[in-house]
Amino acid sequence: MGTTARNMMTGTLLVLLLAACGQRKQAARVTVPVTEDSTFLTGTFFLVRHAEKNPGADSTLTAAGRQRAGKLYRLLKDSAITRIYSTKYKRTMQTGDSLRLQGRVDTVLYQPDSTGESLLYEISRHGDWGKRILVIGHSNTLIPILKSLNVKPRIDSIADKDYGNLFIVYKTRNASRYVQQRY
Repeated sequence: MGTTARNMMTGTLLVLLLAACGQRKQAARVTVPVTEDSTFLTGTFFLVRHAEKNPGADSTLTAAGRQRAGKLYRLLKDSAITRIYSTKYKRTMQTGDSLRLQGRVDTVLYQPDSTGESLLYEISRHGDWGKRILVIGHSNTLIPILKSLNVKPRIDSIADKDYGNLFIVYKTRNASRYVQQRY
């Protein structure tokens, strides 16, 4: 059989396969209702801003920042945190390093945004609703994250030099509450 005949047979076979695929009906999408025992948007969330940082876009922690990260570790080491959610920046990763390393807690990266949606997406993607989670963010992302968890923060913004807030959000199916403390 010649090259032309082989190419024609291959082309004909390809057309037949595409035609068969096109006639195949798409399976109908089934909507799965959220059940009574759903854990979506539930859990205990510990939210902090990264500790004190050096100047620069992707900077590391200062000596004071490393001390604050140590305080955070001592405060949360017995909190049964199952996962750390952090942005990709060195300062956020270093803020959670002690808990990650000493407590052997896995870290998931999320994209910082002005709505908190990226974090919610990653929590859903990793099946972490209903668990105890540490979220390390930035001064301009923590308030939107609190709002995305359906709590009303008592503050509107976090000052540039303010590094010591810990927000603890307790969410069940029926209620949400949060506590703000300094560390």
